[in-house]
Amino acid sequence: MPHTYSIVGLGKLGASMAAAIASRGFNVIGVDVNAHAVDAVNAGRAPVQETGLDDLIAANRERLRATTSHREAILDSDVTFVIVPTPSDESGGFSLQYAAWAFGEIGDALAQKAGYHVVVLTSTVLPGSTRYGLLPILEQRSGKTCGADFGLCYSPEFIALGSVIRDFLHPDFTLVGEFDERSGRALEAAYAAIMPKQPPCRRMTLENAELTKIAVNTFVTTKVAYANMLADLCERIPGGDVDVVSDALGFDARIGRKYLTGALGFGGPCFPRDNVALGYLARVLGTRADLAETTDRTNRALAGTVLERLRLSIPHGATVAVLGLAYKPFSHVIEESQGIALAKTLSRHGARVVAHDPLAAALASQELKDHGLVLDSLKDCLRQASVIVIATPDPAYQALEAQDIARPGVTVTVVDCWRLLARKLSGRPGINYVPVGRSTDDVRNAARLSALWQS
Repeated sequence: MPHTYSIVGLGKLGASMAAAIASRGFNVIGVDVNAHAVDAVNAGRAPVQETGLDDLIAANRERLRATTSHREAILDSDVTFVIVPTPSDESGGFSLQYAAWAFGEIGDALAQKAGYHVVVLTSTVLPGSTRYGLLPILEQRSGKTCGADFGLCYSPEFIALGSVIRDFLHPDFTLVGEFDERSGRALEAAYAAIMPKQPPCRRMTLENAELTKIAVNTFVTTKVAYANMLADLCERIPGGDVDVVSDALGFDARIGRKYLTGALGFGGPCFPRDNVALGYLARVLGTRADLAETTDRTNRALAGTVLERLRLSIPHGATVAVLGLAYKPFSHVIEESQGIALAKTLSRHGARVVAHDPLAAALASQELKDHGLVLDSLKDCLRQASVIVIATPDPAYQALEAQDIARPGVTVTVVDCWRLLARKLSGRPGINYVPVGRSTDDVRNAARLSALWQS
């Protein structure tokens, strides 16, 4: 059983994994080309923002250190996880630029190591990347043979920003793509020791594991897109309520309730690009991934269609508050954020946009530029607006009361994409409450259905 692990890449996932593994009693060496990240870890501080990371690093400082030297980390550890960026390229696939450089450095270090070592790629890649894109680099730079001299696995994590530590330590299952039985067995044993509940492990070929990672993410986004379609339909039938429908669907064991909440679309650094990548892979292999491409297309259109389907008439120059600019609560990440997309769409519509987010204000302000003013004070944001759009289910917005929103002499429209405030705001004087995914005009919707069956 290995007692020391090394983590190449101290970003949100890498730093969180390093701290989590150290918290389980193992020694961990972090590696990063960014000296500031290395210095932060060695000083007992988190190099990036992630829930609980600062405390976990501080609590396990004696078992966790960092270096800029791949050689030092490889020689002093038994298993290395490689968690470096694999950005999307112009074709829609994933670039191996950073992974290839890291594997070259690891190969150089392996050339100087006498014992068996397992290298684990964790970054998201397309099928074939590990075996045909990266393994040759390891063998060439090390002068050694995979299987005989060192092990190689592909093992992605299924985590969400804001809950990386919890998700890593308590996954539904672990996924191990193995070059051979020896390397897969070693990684499975490592996971069993690291993860408290010893989740089931699925071992398979490198290529099957690479496809499984993409498949999980694209399947989840398909559920999100399906729920958003149901929300649109529920708004058009009398008494329609997407939560009622989704709750019933969730009881079916074939479907389940997770990711079936109709609201705004998905965002972040993973989900949107994985659909694009799957479509690219299918084309390269001579087939099609129409479902993934349609999911991506409908998701990107939501910022515009939300306004259209709610039939909001926003006078030119009216002030609209967008609450929630990160792609999800408890995160400062704004990549592919629906709130950002909504703010830009509203601005182009002629509205004056003010916005708020508990964590992402600084980054969002840089991104919005002339499209909106990001305010630190939620109270000031609400006070200025005649229309309020709740874009994320952040607890700060769920805690709002009618008195926080209502203003004398003004009817304030609240577009609640997540239906957080239905009980507090429905029917309140001075507030026009518009819950996404619920019928707000039963008379008109009943007339639609009646006309359908009388034709």
